[in-house]
Amino acid sequence: MNSYDIVIVGGGPAGLAAAAAARDAGCEHILILERDSELGGILNQCIHNGFGLHTFKQELTGPEYAARFVEQVKARGIEYKLNTMVLDIAADRTVTAMNRSDGMMKISAKAVILAMGCRERPRGALNIPGFRPAGIFSAGTAQRLVNIEGYMPGKRVVILGSGDIGLIMARRMTLEGAKVLCVAELMPYSGGLKRNIVQCLNDYDIPLLLSHTVVDIKGKERVEGVTIAQVDAHNKPIPGTEKYYECDTLMLSTGLIPENELSRSAGIEINPVTSGPFVAEDFETSIPGIFACGNVLHVHDLVDYVSEEAGRAGQAAAAFVAGQLQCGSPDDLVHVIAKGGVRYTVPTTIDVERMPEKLIVRFRVSNVYKEHYINVYIGDTRIIHQKKRIMAPGEMEQAILRKAQMQEYKDIKKVIIAVEPE
Repeated sequence: MNSYDIVIVGGGPAGLAAAAAARDAGCEHILILERDSELGGILNQCIHNGFGLHTFKQELTGPEYAARFVEQVKARGIEYKLNTMVLDIAADRTVTAMNRSDGMMKISAKAVILAMGCRERPRGALNIPGFRPAGIFSAGTAQRLVNIEGYMPGKRVVILGSGDIGLIMARRMTLEGAKVLCVAELMPYSGGLKRNIVQCLNDYDIPLLLSHTVVDIKGKERVEGVTIAQVDAHNKPIPGTEKYYECDTLMLSTGLIPENELSRSAGIEINPVTSGPFVAEDFETSIPGIFACGNVLHVHDLVDYVSEEAGRAGQAAAAFVAGQLQCGSPDDLVHVIAKGGVRYTVPTTIDVERMPEKLIVRFRVSNVYKEHYINVYIGDTRIIHQKKRIMAPGEMEQAILRKAQMQEYKDIKKVIIAVEPE
């Protein structure tokens, strides 16, 4: 059995940033396991720009951003294995993996970092009535076909769901000569970033139909058209509002799901809201020595935040390997409670003695809120009162907790983060 200090599952932006940070923190023996044929993850097919403004103070394409971290990993001599599928992670941090050259491997790790990313929600989870013809793609699959394989999925396109990948593919297909008829969104608000709505839909006169969904798909061999209807407050189609669109392609951009089958099999506690692990302030999961970062933890809007959180996870894993990450008593943990329009928080627990001087707590809201406040409470005391012009589910929000301020309160058991009108 091979032994490493840290084994990182996933060679995308999270895994690469975690590896580089762990190496810089003094950890020597690090192994990245990546199932694809190259490092970089999903960024390799994201050829549009807009990446890296926070991390590198430059606007980069996805492959350029990934290449920066690939270079960091190679410059540090960090070992990695490509085309390698991880089959199991045991609670004792034994990783079982397989590839063609090494066959089945068991790898002993002092710490494990989960960076498996996320997957798209499939059509089967959406219960769309109608036939099952060719021409129905997830937006990510269509993106790979166009940007890497060089194939056009279709010429007349309807997109269901206004996630960022769907918005970006609306622009991409238009630039490649296709006609994007509309983007339909079940919710009364978009699931993507405001800048993507402006740059990918408004700039190309592509209509965004909020509170609409696909109620029928026509075509047996190939998609011939789809019927879209308005939905009510309970997301039920409203009779009489149906409209038929003649098209040959339906793209689905209806949400991303963190890839946590390995996490579950290891016995890690999963947050039902995010579908990612519960983590502490240092990104350690419910199993000591196993850390999680990136989209496997919660779906991010900016890759810069993925890299930032992964860096902190890598540093924490290196500290764990060095025996510097002392676990306090569970009774000493402060629980971060999401209330009043806050869907979840990352982290969900804080050890005040272990937390950095400034801890960023990230979260998403459950609706569109205008002229509301982010309020943070310790007991009955409000310690943060920050007004926001607008908050939407498609964009992550954050609150910064300061260690010195937290230490002023004795015997605190919970911190409440809420979105409130005042």
